[in-house]
Amino acid sequence: MDIYVGNLAYATTDEGLKAAFAAYGEVTSARVVTDRTSGRSKGFGFVEMPDREQAQAAIDALNGQPLDGRPVRVNESQPKPPRTDRGDRRGGGRGGYGGYGRRDRGDTRW
Repeated sequence: MDIYVGNLAYATTDEGLKAAFAAYGEVTSARVVTDRTSGRSKGFGFVEMPDREQAQAAIDALNGQPLDGRPVRVNESQPKPPRTDRGDRRGGGRGGYGGYGRRDRGDTRW
């Protein structure tokens, strides 16, 4: 079962997250999600436990309990909703060019 863990302290590590859940059974993986550019924690993570009963016991026991000084929110992970089309990502509708065209300067040859 995949488990979502929210409201994590920025100091929480993958190992610390795994240790918290390992008290309730086997943990396949534990990952704190980090920002790509800064490497800083985004404040949430995911834990994977193969046994559904052990995973549910961990959810029931850890939800609302402090981990590294913050009360964490723990529940079964939900699938990520599909992304919707955001349209033209260049912005502005001018192809990314923000300067003046020839018409703006009085050139009528085009």
